[in-house]
Amino acid sequence: MILSGLFVAFIAMQKDTAFGRTGAEKAALMRNLLIYRYISEVARTGSVRKAAEKLAITPSSLNRRIQSFEYEIGVPIFERSTRGVRLNPAGELVVHAFRRHLADIHELKARIADLKGVRRGNVSVTATQALLPHFLPAQVLQYQKQFPGVDFSIVVADPVESEQALSNYEVDLAILYSALPTESYETIARVEQTVFAIMAPVGRNKLRLTQCIDYPLALHDSSYSVGHILEAHAHSSRLPLHAAVKSNSFIFLQNYILNSNAVGFEIEIGLTDDETSGLVKKPIFFNNANKIAVQLIQLRGRTLPVAAAKFAQQISLAFDQMEENKTNSGG
Repeated sequence: MILSGLFVAFIAMQKDTAFGRTGAEKAALMRNLLIYRYISEVARTGSVRKAAEKLAITPSSLNRRIQSFEYEIGVPIFERSTRGVRLNPAGELVVHAFRRHLADIHELKARIADLKGVRRGNVSVTATQALLPHFLPAQVLQYQKQFPGVDFSIVVADPVESEQALSNYEVDLAILYSALPTESYETIARVEQTVFAIMAPVGRNKLRLTQCIDYPLALHDSSYSVGHILEAHAHSSRLPLHAAVKSNSFIFLQNYILNSNAVGFEIEIGLTDDETSGLVKKPIFFNNANKIAVQLIQLRGRTLPVAAAKFAQQISLAFDQMEENKTNSGG
């Protein structure tokens, strides 16, 4: 009831603003939105003092606001100890509702701004590292040429981190190798990707995974990287896939490969089409296939902010274009 009442108040505030009016409703809503932010920040940091520093208020004032809220709903929401605070089960429900409601308000503000012809906002995305060197920078720049008022937050994350960020409304979208549980997450778009071996230009022929193990291997070691997936395939095929070096930095791996006879691996979306890198890329095959699906994912049932929804549409079109290009080239 508290949240639905505030949402109605927010609609009323927008009507007032549209006619140049402000009043007690707007002030009341802003106060409630502040307590949403305050409690969410305390939950995130696990400390009233640390949250107060971030929020630029005194710890005693912040603590009084939390206690006032707990009194209003009739239950404590934090477990307090000498080491800090943490949400109890009631608090978990409260903070999840807060985050969902704040996301709804953010989305509503974006839609109202869109009606006025002002496309502003923020798009937040978690992604596997393969998309960072080429694909996502190009997509963000393309979007911002049309809508320069939109800024982006792009974070490297594995499926577990992405699942948590989507559930907590910390990000709008995730682009991953793997689907998340279908009951809670929705795949907006997907594209099949060929796996390539990358190496210095020494003229090797087309490779299979069984041939690659004859060379030193440079593997990406983060969760759900191509190296991680290939290790799983090698294990199931009983291939000795031993790495000469592992790193979570693709830049390091590229330079290591370029200056050695090592072989690394990446999907095509993570590789540039030109030869400026100095690396040769060759498709490889493993377990009678060489495809990995890259998927664009959102929290099921969530209405995305306008900017995020438009960006998701752009990514979907880019995926479709990749599939069409491969079909036309016979790939």
